[in-house]
Amino acid sequence: MQLAGMASNRGRNLLHIADRAPGGAEFAVVLANEEGAPVLEAASERGIPTEVVVREEGESREAHEARVRERLAGYEFDLVCLDGYMRILTEAFLDEVPTTLNVHPSLLPAFPGMDAHEQVLGAGVSVTGCTVHVVDETVDGGPIVTQEPVPVYDDDEPADLKERVLYEAEFAAYPRAVEWFVEGRAEVDHDEGVVRVDGDTATRDDGEPFPRRRLAADDRVADLRYGENPHQAAALYADATCEEANVVDAPQLNEGAKALSYNNYNDADGALDLIKEFDEPAAAVIKHTNPAGCATADTLADAYADALSTDPMSAFGGIVALNRECDAATAEQIIDSFKEVVVAPGYTDAALDVLFEKENLRVLDVGDESTLSETSERHTEKPLVGGRLVQDRDLQDVSADDLEFVTERQPTDAEVETMLFAWKTLKHVKSNGILFAQGTETVGVGMGQVSRVDAVRLAAMKAEEHAEGKDAQGAVMASDAFFPFPDGIEAAADAGIEAVIQPGGSVNDEDVIEAADEHGMAMAFTGQRSFRHD
Repeated sequence: MQLAGMASNRGRNLLHIADRAPGGAEFAVVLANEEGAPVLEAASERGIPTEVVVREEGESREAHEARVRERLAGYEFDLVCLDGYMRILTEAFLDEVPTTLNVHPSLLPAFPGMDAHEQVLGAGVSVTGCTVHVVDETVDGGPIVTQEPVPVYDDDEPADLKERVLYEAEFAAYPRAVEWFVEGRAEVDHDEGVVRVDGDTATRDDGEPFPRRRLAADDRVADLRYGENPHQAAALYADATCEEANVVDAPQLNEGAKALSYNNYNDADGALDLIKEFDEPAAAVIKHTNPAGCATADTLADAYADALSTDPMSAFGGIVALNRECDAATAEQIIDSFKEVVVAPGYTDAALDVLFEKENLRVLDVGDESTLSETSERHTEKPLVGGRLVQDRDLQDVSADDLEFVTERQPTDAEVETMLFAWKTLKHVKSNGILFAQGTETVGVGMGQVSRVDAVRLAAMKAEEHAEGKDAQGAVMASDAFFPFPDGIEAAADAGIEAVIQPGGSVNDEDVIEAADEHGMAMAFTGQRSFRHD
């Protein structure tokens, strides 16, 4: 699509569109109505042809516009984009050119006209933004194409607001609108006075897996001491609409203890996410968002003891998460070694008495146990420089019926139960991840390795050197992705592994299965992997 740009001054939006080329759109020409307008030189530097048509003294609007149309007639274009073009265009001009767009620095119909930012600050509103609209003969009254919000701060001056609206709103909304026209998704209904955009699902997905546009409105609820490191500033923002049990909204019961840090929140979130996997009493100890140990048992105290014994050394200074109300027996075990935070759906009075003995053990209550089974948040996201990645949460729930048994030896029922426990836990281990388990407790975790066989060796070392009262002999191994070569199976056999659960799908699956058969292992394929890179 070819564009014609019209501006009176700097034309920063036009230049931004030229640099972005949304949908492949290019400017055929940029026209100014002022001699020496900065946009002209900047456009020429980008190889865009320019024109200047100054309104002469005493010249009528109609006559000036006729000369503008005449100058534009030498160019082919499909869309006109205005940017600070300080003239109201007549209906006759607009009828002769393709659809014409403009961007206004407020959320129309509020605050039209020349002094939008002054109007915004004078009205005391908390949110402003910009509006891209189709131009008609009115002042800022044409059909709206898209809008972009921007917060207003208490100490804002008009110049501050102008810059922020330009860079945070106009630079986002105007290219978006152009791209919609390029893609043929925007249709102007002149009879109804509206613009219909196919698929502009900013607030609901209409069956699509992801909205085309995301709007977030989180509130800052805490200034944190620092971020991941002391030289990084940090703050906590909350989504007040979240219905799922979460650590952001969880009250800290021992108010006298120091506040949670950035890393505490991050680890506590990971710990809570892990224990939500289980219906049985479950406990997990998390360090740097990785499980140092996890277990389920008949009682919460037993589950915690089994989780801790996986790697008590690494659990030092970790985060404890429980999926049942914390009782005194479990609390007594928790305070036996240094922990940073404990997260649970409630506490008995006796448990709180025990936990409060540790001055800076932060105690978070995430609400009723039933809320742990709610999954209101569908997506997870990772900010990137210049954007963010958004994906479905990993809510896969593999059952015994989903498993494909591929070895000569079939697993026992007990091994299948352990496979399923290990798979649920492994979802929360950073890739490359390997997990050893006995019954429904971990015995060794190898996380975050760039080589899968190294992850096996790390899990074996943890089981041999750090686990207390258990080891890898006869254990089940879970792998978050397929084994590319048999060497991982060989390393597992050396550690005493007797059964394996993994996704399968390698070109060397037959070699891997053959290696498992040689060692008398049972192996199951899940058919889906569980990478975790954050």
